Amino acid sequence: MPPASPHKPAVAGIPVGPGGGYGWRSGLFDFMDDPMNALVTAFFPCLTFGQIAEIVDDGHTTCGTSGLLYGAIAFCIGMPCLMSCTYRTKLRSKFGLPEAPAPDWVTHFFCEWCALCQEYRELQHRGWDPSIGWHGNLARNQMQQPPPVMMAPMNQRMMG
Repeated sequence: MPPASPHKPAVAGIPVGPGGGYGWRSGLFDFMDDPMNALVTAFFPCLTFGQIAEIVDDGHTTCGTSGLLYGAIAFCIGMPCLMSCTYRTKLRSKFGLPEAPAPDWVTHFFCEWCALCQEYRELQHRGWDPSIGWHGNLARNQMQQPPPVMMAPMNQRMMG
């Protein structure tokens, strides 16, 4: 680390990527900020996971595919956290989030549903709606953009 400037203290910690450095916008146990998502996650965690995975994977995997794989892992070996913790890592990489409050695998192993709810809320806070999927978000964002303004080229005239 370079020597500290007399005007600015040296800051050591977790490097922040392109996400802006704001950290998690809600806590791990703030699941009641979105009670409907908490309820859906409690009864159908595969649905919440599938919605998160579709957005995090930029639409390369569908909600249904990810949700079925999550459900199959949960049914066969009873540890869906083996899959879901990798998506927490992808989400953190995508938005430059710190690995907090614990390593991703620990967070998912001990607090699977809370972690899924936090990741769902994080996507919402960053402008994504996991419930409508990747393509739904793209369509929504295209409709919100104003149409381009067309102008005649400068320094040209029509010949006729």
